[in-house]
Amino acid sequence: METLLLLYSFIFGALIGSFLNVVIFRLPDETQSVVFPASHCPKCGTDLHWYENIPVLSYLVLRGKCRTCKVPISLQYPVVELCMALLSLALYNRFGFSLILPFYFLFLAALLVIIFIDIHLQIIPDKISLPGILIGFAASFFNPLVSWQESGLGILLGGGILYGVAKGYALLTGREGMGGGDIKLLAMIGAFLGYQCLLYIIFFSSLTGSVVGIAAIFSQKKGGQTRIPFGPFLSLAAMSWLFFQEDIFAVWSW
Repeated sequence: METLLLLYSFIFGALIGSFLNVVIFRLPDETQSVVFPASHCPKCGTDLHWYENIPVLSYLVLRGKCRTCKVPISLQYPVVELCMALLSLALYNRFGFSLILPFYFLFLAALLVIIFIDIHLQIIPDKISLPGILIGFAASFFNPLVSWQESGLGILLGGGILYGVAKGYALLTGREGMGGGDIKLLAMIGAFLGYQCLLYIIFFSSLTGSVVGIAAIFSQKKGGQTRIPFGPFLSLAAMSWLFFQEDIFAVWSW
């Protein structure tokens, strides 16, 4: 029975991942709806049949190409579906059926969408982060891991710390180094995970972001003008804290 539940959680995550692809591509465009029209090829506009919309499997069967126009399908589609499936599986394995499970499922889905939108466009939509702050705070009233006081402090300190960093960088350099989207994202993360996560989130995301940033400077050869999105690093840090919080505390204590 437990194996079946794990399998169901994986399949459910993959199905939601298919919808998240729609959100990633359509949400930043104010002229598009994430509900209508139905899924279709972005190149030729042909509506997809149900058997062309099976997460991951359809991509493999179609060999990564549209059945009608033969244009390659972005690898992002199966990657997002597989990522959400694995996150859903890991989430059920950690929390089982509990009141907090749907809240953290929404949290992980939002982070996954933010990662890919920020990579593509270097923006973090307020349509995700602002409702996320409210949902995260509401969840704290049912969450045995994070109290409402810890969530509230997470919102205030999370947003406040990055706001201070952004303002300080702008004053010192005369350039904007961090967007408002990153500030709201860390406030959302603080709402779901509590203020205790913030030191680790900032350290982990800054470390990984610096490594990637240095590599980008050498590869792009733009020097100080090189820009990389910070949202993915914050999101990955939040995911790692959610699943490995005890291990992180153990390493920190050691």
